[in-house]
Amino acid sequence: MDYTKRAEELRKLLNEYSYRYYVLDDPSVSDYEYDMLLRELEELERQHPELITPDSPTQRVGGKALEAFQQVVHEVPLESLQDVFDFQEVSDFDLRVKETTGQCQYDVEPKVDGLSVALRYENGVFVQGATRGDGRVGEDVTENLRTIKSLPLTLENAPSHLVVRGEVYMSKRVFRALNQEREQEEKPLFANPRNAAAGSLRQLDPRIAAERQLDVVVFNIQSVSGVTFEKHSESIEYLKKLRFRTIPHWEYDKIEDCRAKIEEIGENREQFDFDIDGAVIKVNSLEARLRLGSTAKAPRWAVAFKYPPEVKETVVKDIVIQVGRTGVLTPKAVVEPVRLAGTTVTNATLHNYDNIAEKDIRIGDTIFIRKAGEIIPEVLGVNMDKRPDWAEKYIFPDKCPVCGAPVMRDEGGVAIRCRGAECPAQLHRRIVHFASRNAMDIEGLGAAVTALLIENGLIKSPADLYELKAADIANLPGMGVKSGEKLVSSIEKSKSAGLARVIYALGIPQVGQSAARTLAKVMGSMEKLRGATKEELTEISDIGPVTAEYIVSWFEMEQSKHLLGALESHGVVMVEENRETGTKFSGLTFVLTGTLSKYTRDEAKRLIEELGGKTSSSVSKKTSYVLAGEDPGSKLKKAEELGVTVISEEDFEEMLK
Repeated sequence: MDYTKRAEELRKLLNEYSYRYYVLDDPSVSDYEYDMLLRELEELERQHPELITPDSPTQRVGGKALEAFQQVVHEVPLESLQDVFDFQEVSDFDLRVKETTGQCQYDVEPKVDGLSVALRYENGVFVQGATRGDGRVGEDVTENLRTIKSLPLTLENAPSHLVVRGEVYMSKRVFRALNQEREQEEKPLFANPRNAAAGSLRQLDPRIAAERQLDVVVFNIQSVSGVTFEKHSESIEYLKKLRFRTIPHWEYDKIEDCRAKIEEIGENREQFDFDIDGAVIKVNSLEARLRLGSTAKAPRWAVAFKYPPEVKETVVKDIVIQVGRTGVLTPKAVVEPVRLAGTTVTNATLHNYDNIAEKDIRIGDTIFIRKAGEIIPEVLGVNMDKRPDWAEKYIFPDKCPVCGAPVMRDEGGVAIRCRGAECPAQLHRRIVHFASRNAMDIEGLGAAVTALLIENGLIKSPADLYELKAADIANLPGMGVKSGEKLVSSIEKSKSAGLARVIYALGIPQVGQSAARTLAKVMGSMEKLRGATKEELTEISDIGPVTAEYIVSWFEMEQSKHLLGALESHGVVMVEENRETGTKFSGLTFVLTGTLSKYTRDEAKRLIEELGGKTSSSVSKKTSYVLAGEDPGSKLKKAEELGVTVISEEDFEEMLK
């Protein structure tokens, strides 16, 4: 086989399929066919690394993590636009333009609410991408941009030099899925797609950016060699031919038609898969743009019309509580249907109890409502003039509406959370955590398989995992006999995971891996731990009064007692094994940097702690050793500056002996 020719064929096919899927939204092959071709190319490139090219679809997965972004001076400044907020200001803009250019044509386009970038191509190859920054100097985010599948890595029939301006965004669909995932992992939610896109594009690890499924739309040519245009609209059509995803745009001769289009875009903003925060009016003639020039801050040939937040009145029919996967009780207002930002709204988030109390929101109130970030309806306040006499203050429940377990406010926070160890609303997250690598380490039991087990009624508690039969698992969609046998075997193996892992797997608030190991070592058994008082617990190193309170209250709940009893009845080991530990590293502090070849970070930390040592995330004068793996970061430089001893993985193994 001619491997070079086959690799070229695969790259061409895969790039064509990606273009049709991600840019045209018109897939021409199934996901399976695409995946099989991609796997074939990956195998070819693995065996013949010399075949890898910059435009290969395999190069979109994300490279090595960076220590920091390099600065990039923009060839052509990325100017910001002057904002206008009403149609009188639009008419004033039209008059100013015509004073200089006479009659002119305009181009109208939606203003994508994302992160502006400059993309540079040399001889048709994408070589650099940078954020806008202050307009003149931005940050080099090339590796993160390479992960965006709607961004072409190579251009056919391209000029020798091309710089285009685009907007990186996160689609509404991806944004919703990302926030659901972050809620499950108890991470802070992104406020809107723009924040999510900005945070994703500025990740130092490109692999994280790749997971976020960003998109990019191009709306301007900054500089180009060998090609000229008379109109901006012509340049957009040229970019389309080069296979960029371009911004939708419309041309008009009269400012009245521009105003009508702006209103239409605002009324139909839900049709776009990206968030918009306005519409842009641009002079279409490039020659007229040169005559108009720019101020110190913005071009005179364009303005951005900002849509005012649409606020409507409606009536609160009820206040209901939703229990999320992390156990947080979130109040929601059920409201009289109202048309808002292009959709009919029937409910709105009330965020938390403190928000209800502060705004004094009651059932029967007439409220002011809007969409936050054009996505989530929220209550701004109450029209007190319309409050009915019978409206009473809302009393937040003291028990979970799903399972009846007590609820508690997070220490120092606003979230009120169900503490039930077997709460059905939290089942998926609890099982995923219970089976995770640092907990019971049940191989093959990830989020997708957990969802299958729950959906098919096979588990209602972590303890139910130990009643699963291989045959039941084999009958699930996408599973089989071998999958069922392997999973059951892994579940059985987890029974002897050890007390520290069991404690961590229970998901007791404030009890992480380190605290779980300490508790297992000091207490020695689950029986002794659940009988410990708050005073006894606070005497243990690393266990403070807040954590002690959480531990005691967790063991007092009926659901916790039921779960522990069920785990014990299934043979889960609840005592600490007499593992050989030592004091070889007593008084020593290690900092890990880079990638280790023989251990994961967690494994290395465990070994250090079992021998009496400590680990830290930052280098200081108190650091004893820096364990440096492959591609060490800034911690290595810091260690050298402070004169801290740096050891290799081989040195570490010798120390372990």
